[in-house]
Amino acid sequence: MQHFFLDTTLGLIILTVLEALAMLVPLLVGVAYLTYAERKVLAAIQLRKGPNTVGPFGLLQAFADAIKMITKETIIPSGANRALFLLAPVLTFGLAMMAWAVIPTNNHWAVADINVGILYLFAISSLGVYGILIAGWASNSKYAFMGGLRSAAQMVSYEVSIGLVMVSVLLAVGSLNLNDIVLAQRHVWFALPMFPMFVVFFISALAETNRAPFDLPEGESELVAGFFVEYSSLSFGLFFLGEYANMFLMSGMTTILFLGGWLPPVGIAPFTWIPGPIWFIAKILFVLFVFIWVRGTFPRYRYDQLMRLGWKVFLPFSLLWMVLTAGFLMATGLLPHSGS
Repeated sequence: MQHFFLDTTLGLIILTVLEALAMLVPLLVGVAYLTYAERKVLAAIQLRKGPNTVGPFGLLQAFADAIKMITKETIIPSGANRALFLLAPVLTFGLAMMAWAVIPTNNHWAVADINVGILYLFAISSLGVYGILIAGWASNSKYAFMGGLRSAAQMVSYEVSIGLVMVSVLLAVGSLNLNDIVLAQRHVWFALPMFPMFVVFFISALAETNRAPFDLPEGESELVAGFFVEYSSLSFGLFFLGEYANMFLMSGMTTILFLGGWLPPVGIAPFTWIPGPIWFIAKILFVLFVFIWVRGTFPRYRYDQLMRLGWKVFLPFSLLWMVLTAGFLMATGLLPHSGS
């Protein structure tokens, strides 16, 4: 009877919704507490205390911030395009959530374990620029418009490098399935043989998520707040959550492509006693810590330095590495074949 119910259309819909909730609810809680973690880590770097009064150890600060944003008035500029102005933050946050549909947290533990998962991720991350660009244009503000243009140029520039890095990994795996990419790292994580690509991918992820030292679309010193300068209340909160959700997404992609996903660092006890999802979460938290560490350490780039790094350094280097990877795999007979 149970199997018959799961075979029906309604049963499959209910099962899919439950799987999505099992992924999204912990993710949303994690996004909320990432804001708390960032303030605590930055406070430690700067010898401050950080949130410590709202709840024990300041743990309820994330909920206090959420209540404050929800209860504030939503102000829409009189010259703004209302529909697009309200759509932009929903689009930014929604795309960051949708990408997690194909992320496996354990062997075949994904809402949608599709064979072209890496292409799905690349497509979703590429669409992320539209939310910011629409927000900058719809606000009818020169500061916001300049922030939107900056973001479009920045994200397009670094997506090229990210794409070439992904191709280098795919050449070594021979599959577009994220589960297969993780299983291909059973013996060695790709972060070791492909360390330069690992570094390029992480720095490009900083630029993709508009994080310091590449937070030029916000540009507080010259653009006030950039593309979301006119946003308030819940719409501002969605942009805020979207940025942190994208940090989670990029950390998840880094973990899957280079850090062995849910696989332990060594295949011996006691490492093998720890469940795969725990390893996956621990690696994501480590990458997120480095995200925050970089913010508290490096000064902001100038815009010309940002573009030069993307087009004159990362693009030729990642292209050269991809060609060398393909040549090495062919010369040694290690190039995977479809169906093998």
